[in-house]
Amino acid sequence: MPVRALVFDFDGLLVDTESAALRAWEELLAERGVPLPRDLWHAAIGGQGLDAAMLGYLGELVGHADAGAMRDRWWTRHLALVDATPLRPGVAGYLADAARLGLPLAVASSATGEWVSGNLRRLGTHEAFTVLATGDANRPKPAPDTYLAALAGLGVPAAEAVAFEDSPAGVAAAKAAGMFCVAVPNAVTAVLSFPGADMVLSSFDVMGLAELLAVIAPR
Repeated sequence: MPVRALVFDFDGLLVDTESAALRAWEELLAERGVPLPRDLWHAAIGGQGLDAAMLGYLGELVGHADAGAMRDRWWTRHLALVDATPLRPGVAGYLADAARLGLPLAVASSATGEWVSGNLRRLGTHEAFTVLATGDANRPKPAPDTYLAALAGLGVPAAEAVAFEDSPAGVAAAKAAGMFCVAVPNAVTAVLSFPGADMVLSSFDVMGLAELLAVIAPR
């Protein structure tokens, strides 16, 4: 079947907000001499459990009140870093090529609609996407709900769309929705394995969209 639409994760994929989030925590925890648990971090990436996991971890070390205050400081620093973070290399080319090829685009993200739409507007790419399926209206990944909502909004069956993800939880969600999934890890998730992905690219720059579609067409 032909590819008729593309569905992208947001955090860590279109914009490397995950590196910004990790850096903000590393800076803050270094001030307190508290180690950052990378296994906990990697296990929670892609869903909505990272914030709760960090609060739980810090609560056991410094107390829940102090953990809440640290989280507030982290969020302020995180926002400052994200506001200076551009699209990942190669993403603009994919969006431009999709428009040239007449392929509608959607976002399937565990984040809130406000977060996704606000950052897309900041980057000048909001109008490129027909549908934003987010975690405030759907179950977060690894549940397939955001992808199913994106497909419904696009009016395209799963077999005729390609998902792009940067985390194992996201890949699991896309595959559970019945989609072909291309993993494009970021600097944080590059150390993880993606056994469920149909393809893994080290970056969007490695292969242009037209070439990618030609490669996966016989699937």
